[in-house]
Amino acid sequence: MHSKLPRITLAFWIMKISATTLGETAGDLFSMTLKVGYAVSSMVLLGIFLLLLTAQLRARRFHPFLYWSVILATSTAGTTLSDYMDRTLGLGYATGSMILVTLLVAVLLVWRWNTGTLSVTDVHSRKAESFYWAAILVSNTLGTALGDYLADSSGLGFAGGALLIGSLIALIVAAHFWTRISPVALFWAAFVLTRPFGATFGDLLTKTPDKGGLGFGTIGSSLVLLAILVGLVFWTRKAHLDVADEPVQPA
Repeated sequence: MHSKLPRITLAFWIMKISATTLGETAGDLFSMTLKVGYAVSSMVLLGIFLLLLTAQLRARRFHPFLYWSVILATSTAGTTLSDYMDRTLGLGYATGSMILVTLLVAVLLVWRWNTGTLSVTDVHSRKAESFYWAAILVSNTLGTALGDYLADSSGLGFAGGALLIGSLIALIVAAHFWTRISPVALFWAAFVLTRPFGATFGDLLTKTPDKGGLGFGTIGSSLVLLAILVGLVFWTRKAHLDVADEPVQPA
């Protein structure tokens, strides 16, 4: 079997940020612009996620559009789930973030205990891949709550929140090249942080100027981000930069 996960390259991180930012704008499009509501949006988007995840788990090799569709589904569902927890249930951004941090740590610990590693280059079974997607769903939900906390409750605003998270990501990149910190730990730190970066950047794009945003709206922003993501997927596929070389064992 060929690898079912993409190579971790610069293109991967650009697509990850595009997908998570698109998840923020598309989630808001469902729940607020279309006035579907957080609860109904979450159920619909979770259903889509489960359908795509089933196809991903049953696949025998890496399919870039399927993989990034699942990533996008975790991001859109994570946006509405986080908003449902924080706003509808009244938990607030800080409490919601702490609950999701605890849940993410629990998923990673159980994954590590069951498989012996958290490395995405060692996802060689259906069990490991299931833990991988569970961690991504929780981390993307956490990212929305954390991004909203930084933008709305910390006083930083959308631009300030995006700048703070962007600076932390830059420090992780520096640590990757100039320190001996575990690459696995750095990967998951970067993976978690790209979500609140996408959340704050997405809000910066969609919110009106009187709320500190640029006022592009959820529809326009979502279409532009979708075009960027699809274009990058086509480019990496054509350049053979999308799939890892390591073979994986049958699940």
